[in-house]
Amino acid sequence: MLLLISPDSVEEALDCAKAAEHLDIVDVKKPDEGSLGANFPWVIREIRDAVPADKPVSATVGDVPYKPGTVAQAALGAAVSGATYIKVGLYGCTTPDQAVDVMRGVVRAVKEHRPDAFVVASGYADAHRIGCVNPLALPDIALRSGSDAAMLDTAVKDGTRLFDHVPPEVCAEFVRRAHEADLLAALAGSVKVGDLGALTRIGTDIVGVRGAVCERGDRNTGRIQPQLVAAFRAEMDRHAREHTAAVTAAS
Repeated sequence: MLLLISPDSVEEALDCAKAAEHLDIVDVKKPDEGSLGANFPWVIREIRDAVPADKPVSATVGDVPYKPGTVAQAALGAAVSGATYIKVGLYGCTTPDQAVDVMRGVVRAVKEHRPDAFVVASGYADAHRIGCVNPLALPDIALRSGSDAAMLDTAVKDGTRLFDHVPPEVCAEFVRRAHEADLLAALAGSVKVGDLGALTRIGTDIVGVRGAVCERGDRNTGRIQPQLVAAFRAEMDRHAREHTAAVTAAS
């Protein structure tokens, strides 16, 4: 399981750089513009320069409307600015066909510029609260559009969490569908250390966090702390070892 950490500024990215050995992907977002709020191109560039060259940078392009051309341009902007993982929050897509339409434009725009870029179709565990596509539709949307991964986050940051809206057994089905389509499965949404056991057991490929590694656990006003990143990774590794041991013992 890869650990994706989301700084919202160059200063926080420098804090991530101090904990680089404990994380796998640095994700650029702007929390005050939404769950998958897009940051400025120059911030993406500065963060790309601030973190070690061997750490990929991902960037969100926003909680996007159903405007495929607009979103394709935004995604290309993120790629040109230095992101190799491009995440699109399909906030304004009410049907799978709309979502596929948006993501196909993104895939073409990004991969024509950088074939090795990694495109992530992102939906929301609390889709019922905002009227967008069902969480379990995301793997098929990603497959049909040529994306590389399917992701779930939470749209409304009100203290509720991923498992409050999509319980572990439904997340397991999400992961299974993604893997059947040869996609990576990413899960986020106020994920805490206590969720790591379930996320490990269901085979999650990428776990995204912010609040869990910020001071006071506050994603908006707290700053990422390198020691919290290290502690979170240590718990991830512990659960991975225990899961491997349990699988080995059962076989």
